[in-house]
Amino acid sequence: MPLEAVAQLDDAPEREFLYTLNFGPQHPATHTTLRLVLTLNGETIVKAVPDIGYLHSGFEKLGEDLDFNQYVTVVDRMNYISPFANEVSWHTAVEKLLDIELTPRCQYLRTILAELARISDHLLCIGAAALDLGGLTAFLYAFNEREKIYNVFEAASGQRFHPGYSRVGGLMNDITDDVVELVRHFVRTFPKAHSDVVRLLNRNRIFVDRTKDVGILSKAEAINRSVTGPIARASGVVRDLRKDQPYLAYPELQDTFKVSCATGGDCLARYLVRMEEMIQSANIIAAAVENIPAGPVNVDLEDKLTIPDKQATYRSIEGLIQHFELFMWNRRWKTPINEVYAATETANGELGYYIVADGSGKAWRARTRPPSFIHFALFPHMAEGHQISDVPAILGSLNIIAAELDR
Repeated sequence: MPLEAVAQLDDAPEREFLYTLNFGPQHPATHTTLRLVLTLNGETIVKAVPDIGYLHSGFEKLGEDLDFNQYVTVVDRMNYISPFANEVSWHTAVEKLLDIELTPRCQYLRTILAELARISDHLLCIGAAALDLGGLTAFLYAFNEREKIYNVFEAASGQRFHPGYSRVGGLMNDITDDVVELVRHFVRTFPKAHSDVVRLLNRNRIFVDRTKDVGILSKAEAINRSVTGPIARASGVVRDLRKDQPYLAYPELQDTFKVSCATGGDCLARYLVRMEEMIQSANIIAAAVENIPAGPVNVDLEDKLTIPDKQATYRSIEGLIQHFELFMWNRRWKTPINEVYAATETANGELGYYIVADGSGKAWRARTRPPSFIHFALFPHMAEGHQISDVPAILGSLNIIAAELDR
């Protein structure tokens, strides 16, 4: 370039030079297959466009091909960090459709395992968010506790990661005394691990500086954008389906927990809300595990929609026929021609399932309202004006699970 041209450029008024940066779809700070298209002015985010569509799972269409019990193995893989909570949501909708009331024992067992799943989800969210900001030790402490929760699910269902434990009208099988002891052990030891993470992060200058006043979401914006769960409660929205629309054993456990809320609406507030929620969940589990009712874990219906007990299957012709018809011919599933929606409070917020039934043994239409899909749309609003280094902090506080996006 001629020297005269260089001089002309130097004299030109200062202009904004924008460039595009792809953040993901595979990146250490995304934890899953999602992509952000960032428009930057230097280090500052001018525009952010979330991009989904990298899994192509077809989860909703699978719900229209599998029966109400078979589909539980698919919903396990939506939010795969707390899979049992997905099972509870799905079968809550199915049981609403079939007008099934669970036994007290099943209600308590589902509540205990759903709260363990909530703690497991929060532990990963907090541990991974700390790891993104340089806190490796907190990540290790969190995952150590998650292994104890996996031990509970493995002892109850035989599988650690995707238990597939819930069934229409009950559970795959009753729990043993070993499961109860594992739950009691977790409740006793968890507060120590929780306090270790608190001491590591709550007053850590680096962690606080990188999360305080970053990714602020106001209460009004949270309501307008349909935000639920810890993200909404961190912005001052006092809403929790366990309190507002109690289900399972929560009506009997209302005095054992409080709704955790904050007003900051930033990444730090979302972290603090999740930390407090884990303590409240531990309180629920501690109360429930000592008051598990006796009796059957599965409902006994005249139309025999539930899976028969193993002893009945092996030792009586009626049990064998019922098992065969449910699993081989799918004859027992006769649903009303109706449509229902049911939702539960999972670790990330309101997880709901919408079912349209045509009278056959499976859903004519199955749709889900996953919290991650709603919350990922928040990112442009929360990230604009921040620096590139703030992206991991905001993403970590949202806890996006890609399998809920590409459903």
